[in-house]
Amino acid sequence: MDLSTLVDAEIDELPPAAPTRVGSRRALVYLGVCLVLIGLNLRSVFSSLSAVLPEVTSQAALPGWSVVVLTTVPVTLLGVFAPLAPVLARRFGAERVLLGAMALLTAGLLLRPVDTGAGTGGAGHLPALLVGTAACGAAIALCNVLLPGLVKRDFPHRLGLMGGLYTTAICASAALGAGFTYPVYTATGEWTKALWVWALPAAVVLLLFLPVAVRQETVRHQAVRDGVNVWRSPVAWQVTIFMVLQAMMSFSGFAWLAPILRDRGVDGATAGLIVAVCIVLQMLGSLFAPALAARFRDQRAINTVVALMTGAGFALSILGPLDLIWVWAGLLGLGQGSLTACALTLIMLRTRDGHTAAHLSGMMQGVGYGVGSTGTLMVGQLHQATGSFVPAGILFTVVGLLAAVFGYRSGRNRFVG
Repeated sequence: MDLSTLVDAEIDELPPAAPTRVGSRRALVYLGVCLVLIGLNLRSVFSSLSAVLPEVTSQAALPGWSVVVLTTVPVTLLGVFAPLAPVLARRFGAERVLLGAMALLTAGLLLRPVDTGAGTGGAGHLPALLVGTAACGAAIALCNVLLPGLVKRDFPHRLGLMGGLYTTAICASAALGAGFTYPVYTATGEWTKALWVWALPAAVVLLLFLPVAVRQETVRHQAVRDGVNVWRSPVAWQVTIFMVLQAMMSFSGFAWLAPILRDRGVDGATAGLIVAVCIVLQMLGSLFAPALAARFRDQRAINTVVALMTGAGFALSILGPLDLIWVWAGLLGLGQGSLTACALTLIMLRTRDGHTAAHLSGMMQGVGYGVGSTGTLMVGQLHQATGSFVPAGILFTVVGLLAAVFGYRSGRNRFVG
């Protein structure tokens, strides 16, 4: 992995944010385990609901609009809450904000399957699903922003190990959610239990991280702006639009690939396995693509290739022969993992200092996830309007081509500013 993608969101603070206080080497190892375990909870929210979405929709009698909202809102909130993470960290400390985020994530996962029943006028599961999913999205947004900085700050001499474990844990979270949710459903016969099970690892991490977070002193920090104004930079906008397009495909895959496969006649367990393998291949792409991209004089070629791979893999998963679905899913997995990693690597390759990199990262997360959530929204709306996923296949052919265009432009050897 490219360790430069671990951007410190608190770099503009004065006094500088100090490393997490630990009393011994053993305590430092304990902290590292906690951070990796937090990462292991950051994507199962998306893939677990996707794995049993047909069952949730039919058994909870969800209206069509709510399915679109449930797959879109958590991604939108990743962009909405990302700018709040450094603000909260300056006031309460990054460790306490992470603790609060894990508490919010646990509460959201517990709330999602609740049947509110008569208390909401017979609305059933829908209110809890909406509120719980929104809480999860907000919590994950805070963790997304603050975790990389803690990994980089607290383990400067073990960045290779910790960075690899952290990023692998996030991908593994998505794979576990995709691969195990449907088997839990078949074993229990209840989709509520299949979703509730994911609150357990979040609650365990919350309890493990509690003593670390409460031990930290609260130090008031001030924000000092340094670096160039990324919002006025054409290069920053090209990189951000590249991020938007990759996010459209990435989170649409988490939300819709399993329902797409099941719509094509693949059984639930096999669909979950295909998605899990696809995500594992994303892990491989994310490991090798950044190092390869950094070796080139510019990144135009690799950005273009992985964007076209991703768009083609997504489109063929919908439109291609079903007999070759493992090939299409593999193409999608390798392409998407490489595409995401290449987009994140541009944060450092297109900036000259850490302050500008942090600002570009904030811009990419805020706009990238916020606007990128329209991908899941459009897939849901197209399916609701036509009763078919074929229009989504055409959509992602176009999105893949646009990602190739902006990947080429953002891959030129230029800097923000």
